[in-house]
Amino acid sequence: MSKTHMNIDIGIKEGDRKKIAEGLSRLLADSYTLYLKTHNFHWNVTGPQFQTLHVMFEGQYTELSAAVDLIAERIRSLGMPAPGTYKEFSKLTSIEEPDGVPSATEMIQQLVEGQEAVVRTARSIFPVVEKAGDEASADLLTQRMQLHEKTAWMLRSLLE
Repeated sequence: MSKTHMNIDIGIKEGDRKKIAEGLSRLLADSYTLYLKTHNFHWNVTGPQFQTLHVMFEGQYTELSAAVDLIAERIRSLGMPAPGTYKEFSKLTSIEEPDGVPSATEMIQQLVEGQEAVVRTARSIFPVVEKAGDEASADLLTQRMQLHEKTAWMLRSLLE
């Protein structure tokens, strides 16, 4: 069975699709790293806020789990391969992994920083997305930024 390569003609030049996919790959890496960090903290949180944080972190990592699928599928829709290994994610992410098990307060602080990092990464992709007229990627980025900004605010509120 021969493999045929079909040209992609969605109104976005190949070079632009490649640049957008590179940016979305960084977003995917940040989102997956934040997912992993949030899941880790869900498992390991202790202290008087245990119940509240355990449930909150579960909601956050569940949402991130769905988000990584959407981001990866957008990359594939642009005709590019999506990164999918720890090795690739560790090269692409801007989010640091924790050493050991931080206190509940430190967990919240690290997750605020992680949520904000995802927003910055999403925002950094906008110029190439807008220049290319890629409304679908712009819509995805806008939704991700709104969600992560709101989640960062909610987490920050626990620290005040």
